[in-house]
Amino acid sequence: MPGVTNINNELSVAEKSLSGQYELSLLIKDCIAQSRAAQKKLYDQYSPAAYGIIKRYMYGNESGAQEVLNDSFYKIFTKLDQYSFQGAFEGWIRRIVINTLMDHLRKNIKNDHLFKEVQAEDAYVKSESVEKMSYKELLEIIQTLPDLQRAVFNLFVFESYSHKEIGTLLGINESNSRWHLNDARRRLKEKINVITQ
Repeated sequence: MPGVTNINNELSVAEKSLSGQYELSLLIKDCIAQSRAAQKKLYDQYSPAAYGIIKRYMYGNESGAQEVLNDSFYKIFTKLDQYSFQGAFEGWIRRIVINTLMDHLRKNIKNDHLFKEVQAEDAYVKSESVEKMSYKELLEIIQTLPDLQRAVFNLFVFESYSHKEIGTLLGINESNSRWHLNDARRRLKEKINVITQ
C-alpha cells in the first residue's frame, strides 16, 4: 500500500530528525561542560564546512585561514550557551565564521579609494566562458581580486548579503559596496575572457 509506505517513510524521517536534534543538544551540553571529547567531535563535524567558507575569502593563505578557523571555533565554543535551537545550528556557526572572517579582513584590508564608475555591462561574462572553467580555477581568479573587492564579491555572491549588511560588516557605505562588487565583476570578466579565449 503506497499510502502507508509514504506515512512510514515520513515518520522515519521525523524520528531521525528528532534523534539528530536530541544528539546535537547533548553534544552542545557536553561542550558547554568543557568535555574535550565533545568539543573535538563538534569541531571534527563542523570545521570542514567552516574552513570551506574561509578558503573562499583566503584562498592561498593557509596560515591566515587556519587562524580565522581557530578564532571562529574559539568564539563558537565560548558562545555555545547562547545558541537557542532556533534555526539550523549550521547557520548559527556560519554566521560566527563570517563575522570572525570579516573582523580579520577589516584589520588587514588595504582600502582602495580610487573609485571610478563601472557599468553593469562592463561586468557581464558569458556563461559558456565560466562553464569551461573548474571550480579551482574560478577560486584562483577570485583570489587575485584586491582584498576588499574579494570580500564584497564573496559576501554578495556566495553568502547573499545585502550591500547594507556588507557595508556594516566591512565598515564601508552601501555605494562603496556596490562599486567594489561591480569593479570585482569587471576584473573577473577581463581575467576569465583572457583565460577562455
